[in-house]
Amino acid sequence: MLGPMISNMKYLLCLSALPVLLLMAPVASQAHHLDRIKWTGPTTGPQAQDFRTVHFIASDLKNGGTSAISESFLSAVRVLKWQAQIFDGKGNPTLIRQQLLHSISQKVDGLVLGGFDAEDHPEEIKRAQAAGIRILGWHASAKPGPSKLLFTNITTDPLDVAERSALMVRKFGPSKAGVVLITDSNFAIALAKTERMKKILEDSKDVNVLTTLDLSISRADHEAPKAVETLQRKYGKKWTHTLAINDVYFDHMNFPLKKIGRKEIVNISAGDGSVTALTRIKSGLSQQVATIAEPLRAQGWQIADELNRAFAGLSPSGYVSDPIEVTKVSLDEHSLKEMEGRIPFEDSYMKIWYPGGH
Repeated sequence: MLGPMISNMKYLLCLSALPVLLLMAPVASQAHHLDRIKWTGPTTGPQAQDFRTVHFIASDLKNGGTSAISESFLSAVRVLKWQAQIFDGKGNPTLIRQQLLHSISQKVDGLVLGGFDAEDHPEEIKRAQAAGIRILGWHASAKPGPSKLLFTNITTDPLDVAERSALMVRKFGPSKAGVVLITDSNFAIALAKTERMKKILEDSKDVNVLTTLDLSISRADHEAPKAVETLQRKYGKKWTHTLAINDVYFDHMNFPLKKIGRKEIVNISAGDGSVTALTRIKSGLSQQVATIAEPLRAQGWQIADELNRAFAGLSPSGYVSDPIEVTKVSLDEHSLKEMEGRIPFEDSYMKIWYPGGH
């Protein structure tokens, strides 16, 4: 889901001509108090570290999840009174590498890798580490927690997300299922989800995994419609379900499926929770029936808190957030914003950063 809109951003032109948004002015946080659940995240940690400069390099801001997490991160940064810039990698590894080098040259305090694998840029990341830059990832590794290249990686447990998605096959569509898996081998986290889904499905009675397609998220608008035609020719009515690692594939499969008369196909996403996907699911008119959403607003603040711990010289908190199962039934009762609003993340982090009041 999309976090608060970046209404107070100022656009800047860098000497490097890289796309960037600059955030400077702090804005007060407004907490949401609808049916709150018990907070399972950290309750202790360092107070807000002053005067820090952070760069957030997004894999591709056309991806709803990446865009939303960057916006939520910036809402937390306003509270911490840091300077932050958002860079759009546009799904281009060369551009991402240029932006990494640019951040190193700017001698920033912290660097967030937003939605691309840290292992794809080890030399640049090691150079940043040598320069004393604290590096944190969101979906930058196959699992949550610290690694040699990252102070920590923020994500829900991808295996939990994969399991929830795979089990939904039994809840929707025919009892005898023929499943197509869609992944993106550019991302370790995507491959981890796919392998877990495949294992669960193969162990399920009356479920047949037809194939696994490797389609680039950044080219989903071109590749997904073609895949529909190919799958229909090869599998026909044997194809009953599609499980994908991101909602974006289904952005471009709805019309092609209707065009070939396959309105009954069941599509389920193992991650994201984009606004477009939520609209599709709630309408009940699309083949997509469910998504396993990341709590993106909470994770944006979690990124800021982990960076604050890194700046204070402490260890990561070890907190891993829970995913949110979204279906038409759940959306008819509450919006995803309301569901995520039950998580008291803003108040909880504020109490850590400003124990005496903000």
